[in-house]
Amino acid sequence: MPKETVLAVEDEEDILELLRYNLTKEGYHFIGVTSGEEALRRLRTETPNLVLLDLMLPGMDGLEICRRLKQDPKTQNLPVIMVTAKGEEADVVAGLELGADDYITKPFSPRVLLARVRAVLRRRRQAPPDEAAPLQIHELVIHPGRHEVLVHGQPVELTVTEFRLLHFLARRPGWVFTRSQIVSGVHGDDYPVSDRSVDVQIVGLRKKLGEAGKYVETVRGVGYRFRE
Repeated sequence: MPKETVLAVEDEEDILELLRYNLTKEGYHFIGVTSGEEALRRLRTETPNLVLLDLMLPGMDGLEICRRLKQDPKTQNLPVIMVTAKGEEADVVAGLELGADDYITKPFSPRVLLARVRAVLRRRRQAPPDEAAPLQIHELVIHPGRHEVLVHGQPVELTVTEFRLLHFLARRPGWVFTRSQIVSGVHGDDYPVSDRSVDVQIVGLRKKLGEAGKYVETVRGVGYRFRE
């Protein structure tokens, strides 16, 4: 299997070298650039498998780069992991809204970095699940055609919205979704539901799932995900 290529956009040379060392050691082909403008130039000729994108960059910032990547048909499906500083929750949410796949907060350990990279690449290699196909994950079985959820073989009565919410999260285990992404995924774009209503639905869903409710995880300051 050929090496997968990671393009890192990071203006701090010591962090860029840390990324280079650990990713190369793990067997990835590494490309490092120090500005968003340089990243966009490289992407005209290079086709990486994943982009590690620092949000705080000189000149064009990481959010603008992410926006451009997701607007270009050639790069819109390119996985992006944002690298952020603590306290940048608003930027994390904005990046996820633009289509970034995950984020990691500085300072980070090499083990956490590599785990996030492997997880995003693994998810992207897997074909998107059939929305109508039964889904089994952990001790849950979700059957969209029957509108049925089983936990340890026992049926769980959910409302239509709770069912859609569970199915939406469980189809992408490990992916972090903001509240507005959840509203769009469950109800469609421009649906008049507040972020607070998502929190209420999550509380109700966890309660009905019982012990299995632990798989619906809160990502503080960002949103929710279904545990891998």
